[in-house]
Amino acid sequence: MRSGRHARSGRRAAPTAGAQIAATAYGVDIDKVKITTGDTDVAPMTGLSAGSKTTYTVGVAVMQAAQNARNQTLEIAAKELEASVHDLEIDGGKVVVRGVPNKGITLAQIGKKGNLYMSKVQPVFGVSHPAFSQQAPAFCAQLAKIEVDPETGEVTLHDFVVVQDVGKAINPLAIEGQMQGGAVQSLGMALTEALMYDDKGRLTNPSLLDYRKLTSADLPNIETIIVEKPSPHGPFGARGVGEPPIVPAPAAIANAIEDATGVRLTELPLTSERIALALANAT
Repeated sequence: MRSGRHARSGRRAAPTAGAQIAATAYGVDIDKVKITTGDTDVAPMTGLSAGSKTTYTVGVAVMQAAQNARNQTLEIAAKELEASVHDLEIDGGKVVVRGVPNKGITLAQIGKKGNLYMSKVQPVFGVSHPAFSQQAPAFCAQLAKIEVDPETGEVTLHDFVVVQDVGKAINPLAIEGQMQGGAVQSLGMALTEALMYDDKGRLTNPSLLDYRKLTSADLPNIETIIVEKPSPHGPFGARGVGEPPIVPAPAAIANAIEDATGVRLTELPLTSERIALALANAT
């Protein structure tokens, strides 16, 4: 099964989700689907595997290509079984007549027919080349429970909740990982991470010894809540999930700091020094 140019994928192209989409659209178990990464030296220009769009774009191409391959399979089976395409279904690795499970032909047999020398049966070759004129916006909200030391301005993270509309959770476990990982990046941006320059424009914290990143010891319990409001344009309703959780934490933490102290900070990162200075100026 192959798809058009939008289905050529890179290393980050969500192969598991692609396999799930293909298996569902064609009608086989996922262990029967093999993902082959395209050679970018010879593939046409397809854009980046970025922008939280890989499953949304590649997934549509994979879904349509699998559906196209399924239709070809059923047409071949209809001739072999002398039945209407509309009366056929794929079940258990076979094409069977609906309601007559003993009357069928295996997918392996159909595949072999298209690969025999001088065969009159065309090989099953699913193709898709969708154009993406519609968008599927993603939505994410985050809530933070924190404690602020009024003397030092230090913020302690207690609980953090990530709520995200993913459209359709094709792979819920992977989506939860994306939501949690994005939240960690967002919390780092909110509290510690910043590039520092001197008055000559030289970077003063060029290594991870100086550039403060959050570690597992800094992180709170992170709860993920998946909301599913399908997009009519994504594969089976899916939306992009990778980048939305990276955005909201600074606002959530700033709001929590204001709720705890009455002080509003508007510059990132929200370091203990800035909080302590703001508290001192407010008294």
